[in-house]
Amino acid sequence: MNGKVPDLFDIELAVLSETGTSCSHNEDHCGKHLSSVTSGLIAVADGMTTTEGGELASQRAIVALLRTYRELPKGMPQTQRLVRAARSANYEVRETALTVPRLAGMSTTLTAVAVTSGQMTAAHVGNGRVYLVRGREIVQLSKDHTVAAEAAVDGSVQTIEDGDRLTRQLGHELVLPIDLFEIDLVQHDVVVICTDGLHRVLDDARIADLAAVPGAAAACRALLDEANRIGTPDNLSVGILRMSGETPRT
Repeated sequence: MNGKVPDLFDIELAVLSETGTSCSHNEDHCGKHLSSVTSGLIAVADGMTTTEGGELASQRAIVALLRTYRELPKGMPQTQRLVRAARSANYEVRETALTVPRLAGMSTTLTAVAVTSGQMTAAHVGNGRVYLVRGREIVQLSKDHTVAAEAAVDGSVQTIEDGDRLTRQLGHELVLPIDLFEIDLVQHDVVVICTDGLHRVLDDARIADLAAVPGAAAACRALLDEANRIGTPDNLSVGILRMSGETPRT
C-alpha cells in the first residue's frame, strides 16, 4: 500500500472454484468485485445438476449479480444494492430458462456478501453458507434452504425423506424470497462463503482453521486443497473476505 498504514476498515478478498475429485465438469461459479480498499463483494453459486443448464445457471447468476451491483449508484444503501442485484440474478436465470426450451427448469443457489467500511450485508438463497470467523470462533450466519434444515427448525424429529432437496433456489419463481442480514465487522474478522461441496466435506472447525491462513487467496487455496485431499463428491467454491486493516498509528 505504498507505505500507507492500513485503515481499520481495509479489506482483502478472493474467490476460487474447482470441479472436485469426482465430477467431470464444474457447475459452480464464483465472482468478486473490489470497489475500493474498504468496499467489495464476493459471491458463489451452485447450479443444479438435475438439469442441463446447471453450469449456465450459476454463471448467469454471478454475472448478473456483479453487473447490476456495479451499475447501481454507489450512494444507494448497500442492502438495497445487493437485494436488487440478487433479484436481477434471479430474473436472468428465469428468463433464460423460459426462453430456451432445453434449459427449462434450470436453477442455482446464490450466496453473496458485500461490505463497505466494516458494514456487511449478505444475500442468500439455497444451501451455500455464510460463516463469520472471529478470533477462534466460527458462526454460521446463513440458514440452509433444504427440506431437512427447515424440518429441524420446525422441531421435526422423524426421518426426513429427500432431506437434501432445496426449498428455495434462483430461477423457479419470479418473486423470490431472499434471506438478507447485516452485521458490523471488526478488525481481523474473516467472512467465509461456500457452496455445499465444501461444507459437506470440511467441518466448521476445520474451515475456521484454514480461513486463518495469511492472505485471502492462499486461504481459499488451502480450503479447496484440504477438501480435495479428503475427496469431494461435488463441485466446490469458496470466497474469503477479510478485514485486513490494522489499527491506525497515532
